[in-house]
Amino acid sequence: MRLALFGLSTGAAVILGLLFARPAGHHEKLLAPRLSVQPAQIYADGNDVATLVIEAPGAAGAARVSIRDNLHAAEVGEVVSAGNGSGWHAQIRAGVMPGRPTVRVDFSNLPPATVELAVVSSNSDSFGDGTPDFLRLDGEDDRRAFRRWFTYLAEAQYFQEPANRPMEINDCAALIRYAYREALHAHESGWAELAHLPVVPPFGPVAKYQYPYTPLGAALFRVTEGPYRPSDLSSGAFSQFADARALWRFNTHLVGRDLSAASPGDLLFFRQDSGHMPYHSMIYLGESQLRQDGNRYLLYHTGPGGADPGEIRRLTTEELLNFPRPEWRPRSSNPNFLGVLRWNILRKASDPDDARHF
Repeated sequence: MRLALFGLSTGAAVILGLLFARPAGHHEKLLAPRLSVQPAQIYADGNDVATLVIEAPGAAGAARVSIRDNLHAAEVGEVVSAGNGSGWHAQIRAGVMPGRPTVRVDFSNLPPATVELAVVSSNSDSFGDGTPDFLRLDGEDDRRAFRRWFTYLAEAQYFQEPANRPMEINDCAALIRYAYREALHAHESGWAELAHLPVVPPFGPVAKYQYPYTPLGAALFRVTEGPYRPSDLSSGAFSQFADARALWRFNTHLVGRDLSAASPGDLLFFRQDSGHMPYHSMIYLGESQLRQDGNRYLLYHTGPGGADPGEIRRLTTEELLNFPRPEWRPRSSNPNFLGVLRWNILRKASDPDDARHF
């Protein structure tokens, strides 16, 4: 009897010994990655960058980094190994919307971890022209994308039946406002239908931001004089509406008084002494993106006249330079021609000084 009891006790001891002999880490709780952001605050200018440092000993696979809220305040750039086998670095680039986005890191075998980043308002205006730097398209890819969208959207309306055009397009400034806004628009599902586009071109979007996700919201156009100030966000300095004079005076800068200075997407402005709308504007398209024939074109809306709603016209550069009425010719000798102007969002330090008389 004692031998049987002894044998049973010995077997139980062996089982207990095996349980306690398992590796010490088997029952340890898996720890979430340790995160830090350097610096902890960046500016909402679309360019400022912070580095996310990830420490995750024992992590399996690569780090997956995402922004969980305030999606227009920041975006995740490249995620790379720190080279020590247990760490990663990720670039977090500021958007143009201030906020406190949450950055989340996931691994397949660890609990997730989060850290908050402060993205604060950027109020700089490098050229003192009233356009905040957060709106300026700093990279050539973005400038090219804007020009392609802007000219395509404007020219597409020329080929549309008038009944199918957006009702807002009723004069030269309205056509420009429409093409400008939609070129910067977030091209989301259903956008093409709302924009009255029969065909969506395979153009990449402007990457820095998409309308209306900026601190200005829907109020894209400056309508008052002076450099940009933080109070402009609520003072009425920006509006959804801008007439031809406001587009010329507050949203563009002079690049020359000769048509040869124009690049696709630039504007031509004229001032005529007669009529209730003295300022007029045209879009320089360059070569057509819809029907290529080697010609360079300009596009404009004539505006209404009495019961006539007006129409969109497209002329070659030669036709406009030799227009029957000389006051509409874009020549430096024409006192009614105000020049070739470029959007402030495209402005570069290499552009000519804007020496206009207002």
